[in-house]
Amino acid sequence: MITFHFRPPCLKEELLCKFAEPVRDCCHKVTIVGSGMVGVACANSLLFQNITPHIAIVDAFPKKLEGEGMDYNHGAVFLGDPRVDFDTDFCITSNSKVIVITAGARQKKGESRLDLVQRNSEIMKNIIPTLVSYSPNAVFVIVSNPVDILSWITWKVSGLPAGRIIGSGTSLDSARFRYLIADRIGIAPSSVHACIIGEHGDSQVPLWSGINVAGVQFRDILPNIGLETDEERWFEISKEVVRLGATVRCLKGYSNTAIGLSVAHIVTAILSNSQTVIPVSTLVQGHHEVCQEIFLSLPCSIGENGVTNIVRMRITEFEKKLFQTSANFVYNVQKDIKT
Repeated sequence: MITFHFRPPCLKEELLCKFAEPVRDCCHKVTIVGSGMVGVACANSLLFQNITPHIAIVDAFPKKLEGEGMDYNHGAVFLGDPRVDFDTDFCITSNSKVIVITAGARQKKGESRLDLVQRNSEIMKNIIPTLVSYSPNAVFVIVSNPVDILSWITWKVSGLPAGRIIGSGTSLDSARFRYLIADRIGIAPSSVHACIIGEHGDSQVPLWSGINVAGVQFRDILPNIGLETDEERWFEISKEVVRLGATVRCLKGYSNTAIGLSVAHIVTAILSNSQTVIPVSTLVQGHHEVCQEIFLSLPCSIGENGVTNIVRMRITEFEKKLFQTSANFVYNVQKDIKT
């Protein structure tokens, strides 16, 4: 006697006739390591601006990670249906085009970015080789502080070309600088062309010699602008830029929105291969007479393989000396780190 087993229809099979396997990883996949305030701000900026349709978030704290991941997926219908993966397992990062590192210990009150170096350097040494094994062709964007030293550590332990390691560096400092200048003269920040180079920290160097609006150099109007002899005291703006990160953290408990937008700007340049010039942390050995193997910020053009060019800036001798001082300041901390 033949027995027939009735198999109820499967809704998915009845609804869809499979024609081909879907692509697992989007060619513009971006991984974010760390689901803290900065990692979330980076994800928000990337998703809300439709910069990438595929984000993977990895973190060591499963409950926080799951909550953030679920929150994004619940809003997927409002974001153009992006794919958001999240897990504590690094395997979800596979085939990423860009990997954004925000993981690390948070900066304590009164602690400089360089004070964080010992705690965060060990984290980098542990996670970078695994990330490279899953995404050997990725461009790494380092956001964790102290960003210049951690970018150098990432380069050393990854074995990747220096151009594929980008520190967020002074991209945010430059944006703050442009905002404060624009606010003082009453125009849009995007119309002010100004740049800060060197360390993302106390020794950063504002380039007063290059500031212009519509090609009009500020130094042509006020030759001593930015110097201590400047009667209009513009130099106070660059000093304020150094303090702003700590000010924001003091007021709201952390700093995340602006850095998230800054990172999204860098990631956009990578994914679109736009060759946009952005002040980011890169290997500066040989530039402006810096002989150390060190990462600091200079204006760089950025494309799908990372940094493609470093702008040969025409800066004053005074600015060059400040840049060299910044390099020495960072190197004196970096030289004691074993990779």
